[in-house]
Amino acid sequence: MDEDSRQARWEQRTELPLAFASMVFLAMYAVLVLAQGLPGVWRDVCTAVLTATWALFVIDYGERWRLSGLRLGFVRRHKLDTVVVVLPLLRPLRIVKVYEAVQRRHGQPRLSLHARVITYAGLTTLLLGFACALAVYDRERGAPGTTMHSFGDALWWACETLTTVGYGDVVPVTSGGRTIAVGLMACGLALLGAVTGSFSSWLIQVFSLKEDSADGGGPPEN
Repeated sequence: MDEDSRQARWEQRTELPLAFASMVFLAMYAVLVLAQGLPGVWRDVCTAVLTATWALFVIDYGERWRLSGLRLGFVRRHKLDTVVVVLPLLRPLRIVKVYEAVQRRHGQPRLSLHARVITYAGLTTLLLGFACALAVYDRERGAPGTTMHSFGDALWWACETLTTVGYGDVVPVTSGGRTIAVGLMACGLALLGAVTGSFSSWLIQVFSLKEDSADGGGPPEN
């Protein structure tokens, strides 16, 4: 069996379990950020689960690197995977891979290409916005001059940033919060562009089909 086949089989077997692990990671992180009155023993449990799931991501990355046989070329060809290992809260960006893994098990995709793009973007936006709201709230609360006094404020800020509205009523004041904001703005622009482009392409396709139907579906006569 060649290396590409071995790597593909590994990814097919691990993508869904790792997707579940990423949800567990996000849940444990949310508990640590939001449950301030959590007893110390439970905080230790959440931290241990958080560390264990992160270790799974690192092991998966290392195994796929080994199976690829690309050495440093693997890092260049899998930039997103590398970033996700360093910043596991960004694993929602791999939702497309999860969908592909499900479809490999159940046959052909049930959604059209345009519907898939919009679905991917929608799911990614929800998960990424929630994750970034947690991360920025963790850094902003209690900071001098902060305008982010509750997690609700953080969610509102994430919605503003992802949709590129930016009212300016809630803004990060720490360097860590602003760094997260820059990344979220970049992702928001990319996701918004993907949805807008896919929707526009779908409309053009619909109108083209209607015009072809109105013309009889054939070329004009000379």
